[in-house]
Amino acid sequence: MLDTLKRVISYARPYIKYLICTVIFALAGVGLSLLVPIFIGDAVDCCIEKGNVNFDGLKKIVIELAVIVTASGIFQWLMSLCTNKLAFLTIRDLRSDIFNKLERVPLKYIDSHTKGELTSHVINDIEIISDGLLQGFTQFFSSIMTILGTLVFMMFINFRIAIVVVLMTPLSFIAASKITKASHDSYMKQSKLRGDMVALAEEMAGNQKIVKAFVYDGRAEERFDKINKDYGKIGVKATFFSSMTNPVTRFVNGMIYAAVGLLGALGATGTVSFLGKMTVGKLTSFLSFSNQYTKPFNEISGVFAELQNAVASAQRVFDVLEEEEVPDDSDKETITDCDGNLSFDSVYFSYNPKVELIKNFSLDVKAGQKIAIVGHTGCGKSTIINLLLRFYDVNSGNITISGKNVNDITRDSLRSQFGMVLQETWIFTGTVAENIAYGVPGATREQIIQAAKAVYAHGFIKRLANGYDTVISEDSGLSQGQKQLICIARIMLMNPPMLILDEATSSIDLRTEHRIQKAFTKLMEGRTGFIIAHRLSTIKNSDIILVMKNGNIIEKGNHSELMNKNGFYAELYNSQFAT
Repeated sequence: MLDTLKRVISYARPYIKYLICTVIFALAGVGLSLLVPIFIGDAVDCCIEKGNVNFDGLKKIVIELAVIVTASGIFQWLMSLCTNKLAFLTIRDLRSDIFNKLERVPLKYIDSHTKGELTSHVINDIEIISDGLLQGFTQFFSSIMTILGTLVFMMFINFRIAIVVVLMTPLSFIAASKITKASHDSYMKQSKLRGDMVALAEEMAGNQKIVKAFVYDGRAEERFDKINKDYGKIGVKATFFSSMTNPVTRFVNGMIYAAVGLLGALGATGTVSFLGKMTVGKLTSFLSFSNQYTKPFNEISGVFAELQNAVASAQRVFDVLEEEEVPDDSDKETITDCDGNLSFDSVYFSYNPKVELIKNFSLDVKAGQKIAIVGHTGCGKSTIINLLLRFYDVNSGNITISGKNVNDITRDSLRSQFGMVLQETWIFTGTVAENIAYGVPGATREQIIQAAKAVYAHGFIKRLANGYDTVISEDSGLSQGQKQLICIARIMLMNPPMLILDEATSSIDLRTEHRIQKAFTKLMEGRTGFIIAHRLSTIKNSDIILVMKNGNIIEKGNHSELMNKNGFYAELYNSQFAT
């Protein structure tokens, strides 16, 4: 817990000036507020006897008291202002760091965590840290200052009774620490379940068509109810322990106040000379200080539940920040143009060390060749692309491009040589033109339109409300095929030296697909292209067709050669046209 707090504080160091101002304003504000009981005590002493009221002295005290209270309020406001500034800037940096971290972690980390869980880290956990940890700093710091200040004033008024207050104070700490220990683990579990709940909710909400189509509603509700019930149970447990802190400390503080009142009364009446003589006004001041001294303990315990929750969320955020990053390769060679020659040499790879996938994979691709990769689901087709673009690195073996090992080339320059269209479409919130120009931000409107025309997307785009200036998103009502056309237009605009098409036309009708195949054929002229397809009719004109099974190439050749072999490829091809 302390290590987590230290790391949060380290993010506040660049804004130390706001912390210094907070300390100065807190000292001034709390210091002035601590003078109030002194003036109240003096005011009481001005009117202690019947018919003997010092109105002049009382008037002066009231004016001074008004000035002090006003000044104290102003300083308290300035302290809150500086603290909020400190908190917001700190949280801004922390949010930026975790977002940037997610951009730098290996793809395997993203693949092994749900989108909802990652979103929860960036949004929910950061907000909880802000509300519970940093926003509570104002109250916590003020409370500490009040405790120390009131203790000094009590010592000054009556040292002996003040010692009694100090001796009874550990009772509050002991009670709070016992409860805190019990609640910390509960809040950690609650934080984990919160992430699971967000992940499930986003998964179900984002795939409602699938959920409805497979009548998964009931099972989704059961899964959510289970997590929700577990979250409720652990939340009740955490809240129970944390809520005990306030009443327990209040009870202890009530005991302290009663003891001070009793001892102070004995001292004021002279019953116990050892306690020292005090006027009624001094006793009033002392009781006020005693109440101010114990009140911060209640305030601290009141925000402690949020602090526990914030620490748990902070730990989750820092766990992400500690994840291994993709190694920096800025010192490696940058490739600006490649001749299209590729080679896989004895490549081995598996996502799970216990489950073999790619085994002793070798392949030579000549410049300008169109390579198709086919096979059953899970045979390793898309994995070849992941390795080629270094989304994952091989376990052993070598991959070369233009005679250069991909491990000796910067990832950015390597990936810039490829244009890739995936089966899954991705549309961000923005205009149609901005979506098409995603890879070429400086593209002109004419270039964007030409790219759209080349993939036969211009027609439906012009029918949109504002044409190329229509703002679209994943949920804007476009069909899956229209989204895919926009994604293909991106690649057409980029005009990369090599292409990767991973089921690129799977969401498009046959007539449009036929047109796009012509566009791809023209685009691929003189370029190396990889095509992954289940619809084998789309790859008949490929120069080389690789047939994969269990991570190995079991057949290789063009369409005619493979059909003549009457092997696995022929079986796959004929099965798609069986009547």
